Amino acid sequence: MTEAVPPRAGMTISVRSRRDVVVVDPDRFLAAARQALRDGDPELSEAQAQAAITDVYDAVHVLLDRDGQLAADEADDLVGVRGRPPGVRVTDRPDGLSPAGHLQEIVVVDGPPLQDYGCFLPSDLFNRPESRPTA
Repeated sequence: MTEAVPPRAGMTISVRSRRDVVVVDPDRFLAAARQALRDGDPELSEAQAQAAITDVYDAVHVLLDRDGQLAADEADDLVGVRGRPPGVRVTDRPDGLSPAGHLQEIVVVDGPPLQDYGCFLPSDLFNRPESRPTA
């Protein structure tokens, strides 16, 4: 059980998320990303979308921009809770992705929030600082 931590003025609370997906059909995945790009710019041709979305990073960015997360419609992909057994993939999604779990962690840190770094972000934004209550 976690020790109770009362809120205090100036406290930084980070909510860290991890959401995994497995590509089960690369062609459907790229096609879904290209369609997402065209949804945002209807005047874009299929050829232009194909030229713009050439790799995983391009595809992930455009799907995140449109949906806010990958496999956004998957409601039940918690790890170890009501989830699919290890190694079992969803193969019939139109985006070619199989949701593979998500976790969230609440971290109370003494450091500054991301906003306070301005343009000079720390080298490892996802470093896991020790959560420690202050008296």
